[in-house]
Formats: sequence, structure tokens, C-alpha cells
Amino acid sequence: MRSLELTEIYDRYFRDVFVFLCGLTADEHTAEEIAQETFVKAVEAIDSFDGTKDIRAWLFVIARNSYYSYCRKHKREYPLPEEESGISDGVSFTDAVEDEEQAFLIHAFIHEMSEPYKEVFMLRAMGELPFRKIGEIFGKSDTWARVTFYRAKARILEYMEGENHE
Repeated sequence: MRSLELTEIYDRYFRDVFVFLCGLTADEHTAEEIAQETFVKAVEAIDSFDGTKDIRAWLFVIARNSYYSYCRKHKREYPLPEEESGISDGVSFTDAVEDEEQAFLIHAFIHEMSEPYKEVFMLRAMGELPFRKIGEIFGKSDTWARVTFYRAKARILEYMEGENHE
């Protein structure tokens, strides 16, 4: 791949990778550091990218793995994925985000959520990835990604309803 193409990939997808990592780390400095590392790893592994999958999804996989490596290196613990089933949907999610304070509370709650809920929610809400791509990142089906996203959303809504009644 030409260096011009690599520059275009960086320019086009850095913000997506950075926002995704901000959701995982809740620290812009750390997210930027890991995002830079993600693109270094992507450049080193570009020959292994065959083009059959979405490059953004490929970058998110590298970013997620870089985040886990960062956590191990810095002796940070991260929760292991939970396996559950069922779909719960209710109040409109956009209705729950009425002002900046609620948005801050939601962000703080998302940061505390367990995996894979946090990551799937961030990929869908911030990264705007389709469920099919999210499923590919985790090696699961699009149905699994959809269920996990709706469970995360239900947890956020439940949390926000509890906050509104206090």
C-alpha cells in the first residue's frame, strides 16, 4: 500500500478510533496514545489486510487489542465479557439525553459498564458501526451485537431513570 493511501486512512479514521478509545479509557490523553499506537500497528500489519472486510472494523479490532495490551502493561484490570440472552428495549434513548448533565452522567455510567456492553455500545453509538460489523469484531453474529447493544442501552436507561427519581 502506498504511503499516500496510509495517510488517507489515518486522516479518515483517526477520529473514529480516538472516539472509540475515549469510550474505553475515559481519558483523552490515554485514548490518543493508544490511537497512535493503533495506527503504528496497522501500518506494520497492512500487508495482512486483504480488503475483504471494512478497514474501520479492522482498525477497531487493533484498537481494542491495543487497549487490552495497555491495560496489561499498566496492570489495569478490565472486566471479562458476560454472556446473556434476551432483548430489552423501552424508553427512547434520545429522550434520556436531555441536557449536558445527563450526558455527563451517561458517559460516566458507560465507562463503569462491564464488557462487552461498554464496547458494543460505543461501537454502535459513537463509531456508528452496523451490528454486522460489530459482530465481526467480536467474532459473533449480528444478532449477538444487537442483543448486547440493547442490553447496554436498557442498563443506561435504567440508571438514568434511577437518577431522575433521586
